[in-house]
Amino acid sequence: MSHGFWLAAGSAGLFLVACRSPAPSDRAAHSNAGESRGPANQEQATSPQAEPDTVPPADVSHGEAPIGGPQAEPAPVAARLAPAEQTRFRKIRLEVSHAAVTIAPGVRYSAWTFGGTVPGPTLHLRLGDTVDFTLVNRANIPHSMDFHAAEIAPSKYYVNVLPGDSLHYRFVARVPGAFMYHCGTAPAAMHIANGMYGALIVDPVVPRPKAREFVFVQSEFYLTPKPAADGTRGLDWERLLSLAPDHVVFNGRAGQYAAHPINVSPNQLLRLYVINAGPNRISSFHVVGGIFQRVFQDGSQTSPLAGVQTVNVPVGGGSIFEVRLREPGDYPFVTHAFADATKGAVGVLRALAPGEKPSEPERAMTH
Repeated sequence: MSHGFWLAAGSAGLFLVACRSPAPSDRAAHSNAGESRGPANQEQATSPQAEPDTVPPADVSHGEAPIGGPQAEPAPVAARLAPAEQTRFRKIRLEVSHAAVTIAPGVRYSAWTFGGTVPGPTLHLRLGDTVDFTLVNRANIPHSMDFHAAEIAPSKYYVNVLPGDSLHYRFVARVPGAFMYHCGTAPAAMHIANGMYGALIVDPVVPRPKAREFVFVQSEFYLTPKPAADGTRGLDWERLLSLAPDHVVFNGRAGQYAAHPINVSPNQLLRLYVINAGPNRISSFHVVGGIFQRVFQDGSQTSPLAGVQTVNVPVGGGSIFEVRLREPGDYPFVTHAFADATKGAVGVLRALAPGEKPSEPERAMTH
């Protein structure tokens, strides 16, 4: 018996709706409609219905990923944004290395990284900060760095760094917003798909209203059919060109914020910085049970959207979402392109009831 469950909206709120295909007797009755009914047909039409479906309904994450319970530990990759440093002259040094990383339960990937992680470290600046940047290539092939927040000549600075070499340059963060950084060495799709990307947040001069702030970098993995001798998977180039990812993830791991929900408080202002590293799939970002008070598309500070449900974040872009969860409970966040949510782009914001304590202290993304 095939069956499925989904969330439906009604005047009373959200409720689970079950769907199952007709029982064999129902299908047969349909296919014989209009034909002469002999005894066999009459018996088939009046046969007892199949036994009731006993499969439990999917949980509130639309069945895309199991939700961790009250004692779930923090996610492997922290999503909370750490405060920007007070210094206005920021020295940032990133080393390129090739390393095995976990991208889903039981799946290790041979990644190309900034700083040994996928995504690379989240960088948090203030408007007007000067970045003194050094890139060191510890890998065995050329790599580079492209900061979407920088206004500098790519021909001078976004150049290939050979193995064992380094590159140094400076730029000033002149525009506030949520930006991507990534390796731009050709083919750029290969370098990005292998893990060479991260988020850079630039705060405006006038601070944004106080909020709990989180960073989510959506990206994709395209896996070789069989693991290598060391058990890791690598990039399947043809799957990438065919736009057929095996995993679509937030912050490098499939479904990690569903298995390890993020604890927040009801009616607390939440600010979500969503960066889409791609390299191929648009993120249709949505929080189930919430409506965004404001959305700053592509990080722009002018004319924010107000009172919206779902907003697309393009590949290579970043947007800032503000939302309040009105009552205690679990609130999934997803890309509403559900083929991608099914592949891992799903998480849960858990609004704790008054007096309810998180099981573990929260960590922050730092650099």
